[in-house]
Amino acid sequence: MIKVTVPASTANIGPGFDSLGLALNLYNTYEFEEIENGIIIEGCIEEYCNENNLVYKSFKTVADKIGRSFNGLKINMETQIPVSRGLGSSSACIVGGVFGANALFNGNLSKDELFKIAVEIEGHPDNIAPAVYGGLTASLVDDDVPYYVHYEISEKILFCALIPDFETSTSEARKLLPQMVSLDDAIYNVSRIAALLKSLEAGDFNMIKMSLKDKLHQAYRRNLIHEYDEVEKICMENNSVVMFISGSGPTLMNIIENSDFTKAINNSIIELKHKWEIKFLNVDKNGVLVEK
Repeated sequence: MIKVTVPASTANIGPGFDSLGLALNLYNTYEFEEIENGIIIEGCIEEYCNENNLVYKSFKTVADKIGRSFNGLKINMETQIPVSRGLGSSSACIVGGVFGANALFNGNLSKDELFKIAVEIEGHPDNIAPAVYGGLTASLVDDDVPYYVHYEISEKILFCALIPDFETSTSEARKLLPQMVSLDDAIYNVSRIAALLKSLEAGDFNMIKMSLKDKLHQAYRRNLIHEYDEVEKICMENNSVVMFISGSGPTLMNIIENSDFTKAINNSIIELKHKWEIKFLNVDKNGVLVEK
């Protein structure tokens, strides 16, 4: 049996649209076992306990690439990462399946090769890179080949995710974005990405607050998130350094200086119409973990 543990991830991170990603200490665990025949998937809603399951499909993609056929497979899933909340749940499924197949069938694919396969399945690398390598990453695709760069992040920086009881669709959120942007808006984001990466490394909260601003996606996507303005007001009044949309939402992520923030906002958050789960998070530095 093979056990694969994959961290959650938050992507975009303000100005880093479709590029920056960060692994967080919220995990999905997948166990893979070859059986005589059929597909058994446990820990998943019935609708996806079949060959349409993203973990299974990703597993089979790698099995096919390394030339291994199988008559049956059992997958057990223990999931902490909420689905369709902007915390990389689909990337975790893909990474779990890809690394699970390579390990179960003793494939010789390297971590970098598995990263490329996972990106091919997902279609973009911003969540895949931190899920695989851990920590803070910047990624890009050139001539259909994905690349990533790893950055250090200060241990002074803490995170608080506000996860609502409603979903948003990544495809619907992307439809809201303009196809063309002004030169001024492009410069606004590019200049802030460089400053943001250095300030995250240094733990410079003042610079983080200035450089995490964005003009390419958040102003449009916030309209899909119920109670965005109310949540932002509560967070700012309780000394959040800055709040940003995690991925395409609806989770709202705060950078904070101490864990007392989670207690400070609780009474106000529970008064809102929607239920918002308050989750204190740290950076995961390891990425995917495979155990036999």
